[in-house]
Amino acid sequence: MQELLGGLLLASHLMPWAELPTQVAAHAGRAGFQDAAIYLCDLQEDVLRRLTGKGFTGGEDAPADEDELQVAGTMAGRCFQLGRLLPLPHEGPDGVTWWVPLLDGTERLGVLRVATPVDDEETGEDLKRLAALVALLVVSKRGSSDAHARLVRTRKMNVAAEMQWHLLPATTYADPHVVISAAVEPAYEIGGDAFDYALADDVVHLGIFDAMGHDTSAGITANLAVAACRNNRRQGHGLVETTVAIEQTLLEEFGRLRFVTAILADLSTTTGVFSWVNRGHHPPVVIRGGRWTTGLRCPPAHPMGTDLGLEPVLCREQLEPGDRIVLYTDGITEARNKDGREFGLDGFMDFLIRHQADGLPVPETLRRLIRAILGHHDGRLADDATVLVAEWLGPDGMKSRARDRVGLPFRG
Repeated sequence: MQELLGGLLLASHLMPWAELPTQVAAHAGRAGFQDAAIYLCDLQEDVLRRLTGKGFTGGEDAPADEDELQVAGTMAGRCFQLGRLLPLPHEGPDGVTWWVPLLDGTERLGVLRVATPVDDEETGEDLKRLAALVALLVVSKRGSSDAHARLVRTRKMNVAAEMQWHLLPATTYADPHVVISAAVEPAYEIGGDAFDYALADDVVHLGIFDAMGHDTSAGITANLAVAACRNNRRQGHGLVETTVAIEQTLLEEFGRLRFVTAILADLSTTTGVFSWVNRGHHPPVVIRGGRWTTGLRCPPAHPMGTDLGLEPVLCREQLEPGDRIVLYTDGITEARNKDGREFGLDGFMDFLIRHQADGLPVPETLRRLIRAILGHHDGRLADDATVLVAEWLGPDGMKSRARDRVGLPFRG
């Protein structure tokens, strides 16, 4: 196994994206792992597409049936949803086909399919190591490949969404103290929604933004707001000062023609103190004990860019281990069905609580949430819908709990 991993790692230095699937299959084959194939999920996490190195552009270049698997109703999809290795015996007398999760840290990339002669614990551990390396290679190569972008898109993307996806951090992060997961829809037509998070020592910085409008200008406004937030945050400015600086940046660029609502927050991973500033946005919600929800009230200042003179207020809440902070935009709760009925805050919270009780990983819960909201809205949203969930696991850290929350198959 060491020879396989070392050889593949050395070969990766001058390996273009197009050669990744053949190189992985070749090195795996030398170690006795046959028919290795990489499947990556699309942006909306509906399908898993086989990585050929070429990508797809639509039309005659669309994937063949065997190169595109549904996330719902397939073994590959179940592996992706639950983050678990799934061995499946061949129809013949010998051998096993494995589906192995591909994870960059805790971000779900897709699955790896590999055939092996035996089904035992040592083989499963070796496949986890192989999948971990393959995931790292996918991430290291995808940034320079338009073929990757074509592979994970099932339809055309507008310019605003192109900007937003390059702006946003990974949709999932976890460590022993905190689990963060987010979802954004419509994936190919995002206008002014954005989320952000980052860690500095024992503080987790969180943010959710909703820019005025649903067009390219909204995307530009959201990009400017997030960039100003990061710039000031990285200079060590506090939450109140950062929101003031964001507004000043927006006013300098647009006057009072564009504005952004937002929640900016800090979470101490050692004390569980959650601090936040509300700039004209929906208040955060805490889910406690997996059953109770509480809206966190804080006097809101005006949306950034409107210059209405309301002083931003810093508020604090003491969290308990296992508490989940939920930030969201109005596209989540105000999505209406054909009869005009909103999805609503109660429906939103009820969905999160029910799926937490089912023991699903947080990213899978959010994937199903977006499916439910799209279904409620007949498959097409009139506004951006973004949700960011951050769970504090406690001051001492709980590695096993963090793994369970995101569906990690690893131990130790």
